[in-house]
Amino acid sequence: MARLKGIIKLEGTLDNLTFYKGKEGYLVKTKSGVSKERIQNDPAFERTRENGSEFGRSASSGKLLRTSARNLMIKAKDNRVSSRVTQVMTKIKNFDTSSIRGERNVATGLATPEGKAALKGFDFNNRAVLSAVLFAPFSVDGSTGEISIPNLTPTNDIAYPNGATHVSFTSAFLKVDFDTTENAIEYSPTVNIPIDSTSASQTLTPAGVPTGTGNNVFLLLVEFFQEINGVQYPLKNGAYNVLNIVEVA
Repeated sequence: MARLKGIIKLEGTLDNLTFYKGKEGYLVKTKSGVSKERIQNDPAFERTRENGSEFGRSASSGKLLRTSARNLMIKAKDNRVSSRVTQVMTKIKNFDTSSIRGERNVATGLATPEGKAALKGFDFNNRAVLSAVLFAPFSVDGSTGEISIPNLTPTNDIAYPNGATHVSFTSAFLKVDFDTTENAIEYSPTVNIPIDSTSASQTLTPAGVPTGTGNNVFLLLVEFFQEINGVQYPLKNGAYNVLNIVEVA
């Protein structure tokens, strides 16, 4: 790979050279000599095909999770969340020890304790992670999805950004089948409280238990607002908001 210098900036392929724009400027590299047809049919590329097949499944599973949690994720995400979710799904796929190589999948990996542990604690916004924002202990009821935060004192138990006057909590109970792609989700009412020294227990109960098969995924959304003249505005367009997978079953 080389960096292109000069007045004329090119993008595209010319002979065996590919010109493209990257983070470091305009770059040029030699075109790969291996054709798509050869990769798809040559026995020498069997491992490549197997890896590609498994990666595709992991990427699809990641998209399914993101789509299922979209209504929450649009309020708390970073610009690399897609690739980070795929990375986690690839790790979970590796816990599938029963499928043959090339057929390992997320659904089977999530049936293991290790697979569930790999997904638990995932933060959709790496600029605001739950462990660095909420310090109060909480519990998750696996049968109802209810999240309880006893004796929460916002000024002591929350690392809130400058300018924030209020904080909101919302929980969700997601049922997702990474084999059939079926999914359903139920949300709790949002609890909005001022950031002050008042101590009170907070309970977030989803409206119901989602139906279907697959894994139970429990999520917690934390949002920050600034109140001006009685109106609350999302703080810095949600840059400090947290969305975390607090439990997987």
